[in-house]
Amino acid sequence: MAKNNWTKNELILALYWYCTKIPFTKIKYTKPEVIELSKLVGRTPSAAAFKLVNFARLDPVLQQRGVKGMSRGSKAEEPVWNEFYDNWDDLAYTAEKIIAEIKGISIEEASEIETANLPKEGKERLTLVKVRINHELFRKTVKLSYDNKCCITVLSQENLLVASHIIPWSKSLKHAVNPENGLCLNALHDKAFDRGLLTISESFKVVLSPELLKKKKDGLIQQYFISYHGKEVIKPNRFMPNQEFLQYHRDKIFLAK
Repeated sequence: MAKNNWTKNELILALYWYCTKIPFTKIKYTKPEVIELSKLVGRTPSAAAFKLVNFARLDPVLQQRGVKGMSRGSKAEEPVWNEFYDNWDDLAYTAEKIIAEIKGISIEEASEIETANLPKEGKERLTLVKVRINHELFRKTVKLSYDNKCCITVLSQENLLVASHIIPWSKSLKHAVNPENGLCLNALHDKAFDRGLLTISESFKVVLSPELLKKKKDGLIQQYFISYHGKEVIKPNRFMPNQEFLQYHRDKIFLAK
């Protein structure tokens, strides 16, 4: 199984795994996610774990925390990171296409996309497949960045969590898949965030709209909203929310009056 240099396709898969499958702090050669990657690229679990760790030295959030990764490792990750770090649309589709080719199946099968309602062929089908793959990339990356916890309440019930767009998908296709445009929220606070009933300040604190703040006598509003007003949200282990995106939400969506 031992091989020499990693190919570009193998590095793309490693970056994809790094973003969507496992938090940096949990990367170990014994983890099922790492073993899965090792089997795909035909390398040992240890080699796969080292490659995942090595991407940390390129991660700006981890760099701010002093995490250097494998500083003496290969430099081969840099071109792949630079190509895809701000090109999220292509990362997911390219990686899923590579996985499909390795397994000898269709990209729809590899991505577990329901095909019943898709056009049989053509550009429309391809577009819809890409949209669904990118939606999954955004969802997985954002949730993983917050260790599958709501950044406001720390709720960790996975099926109640939502990868919420800071700038709505409909308002900015350019940033629709960018994980820096996402927050992990529970379904209730996701709806309130989308409707402008709450926002996040420049210092990452919860800010409620006057409409909610004036309902202090409402026990449920007090419990689920007012009790969090002014509290700092938990920060992600990677892909920190972009301040420009948060400013957009405060200016364009938040009901400040």
